Order: sequence, then C-alpha cells, then structure tokens
Amino acid sequence: MSQAETSVERNRQALIDAQQQGGSAILKTFVRLSGPGWLQSAITLGSGSLAGALFLGVLGGTSLLWLQLVAIVMGVIMLSAISYVTLSTGERPFRAINKHINPVLGWGWLIATCMANMIWCMPQFSVSFAALQKNLFPTVVEDKLSAKVSLSAILFVAALVVVLLNGRRGAAAKLFDTLLKALVGMIVLCFFGVVIYLSVDGRLNWGKIFNGFIPDFRQWNQPTGQVAALLTELPENLQQFWSERLVKEQRAVMIGAAATAVGINMTFLLPYSMLNRGWSKPFRGLARFDLATGMAIPYVLVTSCVVIASAATFHAKVDPALTSSDPVEMQQSPLYAGASKVLIQRLEFQQGKEQFSALGADEQLGAIAALPESEKRLAASLVRRNAFELSQALAPLLGAKLANLIFGIGILAMGFSTIVILMLINGYAFSELVGAEQGGRAHLVGCVVAGLAGASWPLLWDGPAKLWLAILTSSFGMMLLPIAYFTFLMMMNSKSLLGDEKPRGGKMFLWNILMIFSVVGALVAAGTAIWDKASHPTAGPLVIAVGVIYLLLVIIGFIVKSRRKAA
Repeated sequence: MSQAETSVERNRQALIDAQQQGGSAILKTFVRLSGPGWLQSAITLGSGSLAGALFLGVLGGTSLLWLQLVAIVMGVIMLSAISYVTLSTGERPFRAINKHINPVLGWGWLIATCMANMIWCMPQFSVSFAALQKNLFPTVVEDKLSAKVSLSAILFVAALVVVLLNGRRGAAAKLFDTLLKALVGMIVLCFFGVVIYLSVDGRLNWGKIFNGFIPDFRQWNQPTGQVAALLTELPENLQQFWSERLVKEQRAVMIGAAATAVGINMTFLLPYSMLNRGWSKPFRGLARFDLATGMAIPYVLVTSCVVIASAATFHAKVDPALTSSDPVEMQQSPLYAGASKVLIQRLEFQQGKEQFSALGADEQLGAIAALPESEKRLAASLVRRNAFELSQALAPLLGAKLANLIFGIGILAMGFSTIVILMLINGYAFSELVGAEQGGRAHLVGCVVAGLAGASWPLLWDGPAKLWLAILTSSFGMMLLPIAYFTFLMMMNSKSLLGDEKPRGGKMFLWNILMIFSVVGALVAAGTAIWDKASHPTAGPLVIAVGVIYLLLVIIGFIVKSRRKAA
C-alpha cells in the first residue's frame, strides 16, 4: 500500500471513530480533514465574483446583498447532492450519468464544462491585463492590441508552468500556491478593513445592510436602491426610459454575480477532486461540512464586504464635475465618456434622434450639461467602471495611491490563480472526454486548450471596462448551469445508481424540495439570460436554436433509455 493510500485509509478510520464518539470529536476531525471545499473556494473567490460584487454595489447598493447568499446556498445544495452520489457509489460522475440517467445529459455536462472553462478563462486574462495596465504599470503598459497579446502570452506560459508544477507536486508548486493565496488574501482583508473603517466612521447604516440580505425578487424587474428614489423625481415618460436601461444592466449583473457563486465547471471539479483524494462513503458528512465552511461562509463574508464597500463608494454617487452645468467642466469627469452616451440617448428619446443630431457640437454639449443632476447620477450608475476606478472602493482605508496598488495586485493574483484552476479543470474534463487516465497527455491538452482560448480574448472581445467581460461570460455560464443541476436531481432519485444508498422518506422529500428550489432558480436565471440575448440579431437565434435542439436530444435520450430498460 502506497503512502497516499495509507493516509486515506487513516483518515477514513478517523472519521469512523469520530462518528462513533459523536459531539466535538466529529467537529475536530472535520476541521482537520477538510480540503476540496477550500479548492472550490479558490475558484469561487476569483475575479468573476469580485467583479459581480463590485457592480452589484454600484447599481443596487446594499439592497442586493441577498443575491449572492441565495446563489451560494443553491450551489451548496447541488454540490452536496453530487458529492453524496459520488461518495456513495465511488463511480466517476460522467460515466454514471451516461449509464444510469441519460447520455445526452452526461455529454451535455461535460461539453458545457469545457465551454465554460474556455469562455471563463477570457475574463481572467482580461482583468489581469486591466490590473497591469490600469493599476500597476499605467505608464509602461499601453492599451494596445500588441501589449494585450504579448502579456496574455506571458500569462499563459506562466500558468502552464504552474500547471506542470502542480502535477509534480514539488516544493516550488507549494511555494507558488502559498504566494497566490497570500496575495488574494491581502485584497480580501483590505475589503474587510474598509467595512470596519466605514462602520467606525459612522458611514454605514447597518439596518439597511441587514435588510439587504432579505430576498426581494421584485428587483429582477425594477430598479432598486437609491437610483430607484432618483427615478421618482422624473416625469413618467422619462421614468420608463431610465427604468428600462437600469433594469437591463441590473439584471445582467445579478445573473453574472449569481453564476460566479457556483459555475458548471465547479460542479465538475468537486466530485473528481474528491475521488482523486480517495474519499468514499464515510466522507459524506465531511463533504457537506467542507462545502459550508470552506466555500459558502468565506464566499458570503467576502462578497458582502465588497458589495458594502462598493456601495458606500459608488452607488448613486458621482464626482462634482459630472453634475456641473458647465460643459467644459463636465467633460473633465472620468465618467463623462460613458455617461454622455446614455445622456445622448435620453435627449434623442425626448427630442427625436434626427432633431438632436441636427444640433451643432456646442449645442449638444450644452444640452447634456443642462440636464438635471438626478439624470446625471442615473447615467453614472450605468457606466462600466474600469479597474482603476473600482480600486477607489479601498481608498477610505488605504488612500488613493495605495488602494490602486493593492487592488491591482489582488486582481492580478485572483485572475492568474483562476486561470490555473480553469486549465486544470479542463484537463480533467478532456481526460474524461477521451476516456483516459487523469494526468496524462489528454489532461495536458485540455489544460493548453483552455489557456489558449482565454489568451485569445483581445481578438474575440475587448472594451474599455475589462472587468465587465467577467459579467458577460458569467451570464453565458448561467445558461449552462441548469444542465448540471437537473442532472444531479435525477441522480439523487435514481435507484439503479444509488441502490440502497438512495435516501428514503422524509430525507428524500427534503432533498427534493431543496434541489427543486435550486433547479427552478437556475432555470429562471438561465431563461432570463437567454431572453435578454434573444434580441441580438446573430447570437439570439443561435442560442435559442441550440437550446431547442439540446432539449429535443434530452427527450430522445430518455425515450431510448426507457425502451432499453423495458426490453
């Protein structure tokens, strides 16, 4: 028996002994042996969750704090389900789904995971470049295609080296992993510090903050926070104009933020990481404890602090220059470029596009400057802030310059560490794709494919607010998540898969209630994401067509499996 197998067997026996002793013995053993949940936390607390929390604070203030709490609870429910199935059976989930449930769901889960890995890799490269260009080396790194391509290539090579080191599990890999955790931990601690500082300074209303954790599903279709109060100052026709734009942006951020709590690729990572550790049936309670303490609690605490800090800094707030009635002074605002686009649309809405276009440049500027302050604040809420601007959420604690530096280092660490993990997940997925053992050539190919896809972001998508790519790709990821959630629901109810380990009676009823709640939530979010994309002339019909075709294939898969079972 190898040293690794001896360690697993020792841990298994420790769990069995602790369960017989009960009480504090179980808790102590769980704390000592936890692991995969913290691995999940490493990818959950990435640039996507940071961007989602920051933009939630910008648009909704603290009124949207409930969203990420609900999303992570849904995720933990479904991850607990797949961990229960995997540890009860010891089977690889992909093969178990194909054999016992529906091969269309199994292949859909695998392919969607690969797609999510490659697509989610893009914003990690994007935000890493933004940190280098906006925060760390603004005078050296230029916002040019050549710089983006060259730096992305360097990040890809560095990430590939880390992936290879991870496979060898040497001292260098442990040292680098510790360094990345320290850098990410630094920005996390800074946001905690900001909240403490703002609270001591009397600038936080904790009553409103705690109310923000109460779900309000009306926010799906109407503006919230202080921007909703600004709308009441406007005539009815203008309320409709601003409401439509705010809701569209707010919903995109809500979907993106929810998707970063638990992505479909994370549902693939967890069971395979548990199997690779040698975990089995006695580890089921540890798995649930691990997910709660290692992933859910840190995620809720960190993202809540980011939302609170962002809300206090940006929500319904603008610099004095933007609210000026002097066109020259107004153009000095760093938000003017983004806000003016929305304000021009607002003037075209009221005056007519042709009539406004007929005005001279000076007259147009004068018309924009003459708009009321409330509308300028609404326009500022829709501006997609870049990494430099968002770093000012740390300014109350650190000052502008140090906040910019710390934010940049933290963003770079989050982005780079997530690139590494996404490449590793894709390696696991590619190994299953071709039926090969983990760690071989197929694993390396999968890692390289995800990294190259992410590094191609300058050619596929670009814009002034690099962090916004994290929101866009998260919205796409949310479209894929119901595939995994529905599959896990079927697995938990499969007698042929679980046998005597299938929960019964009240336990099965509770599992189904919780899982159906999560599946419905994922379907609503995914359906909204698809609906919002349906108006796009190219992407809309393609997304709908792919969805309809896949749904038909799933139905056919169930029919074929039913007939085979009957035969």
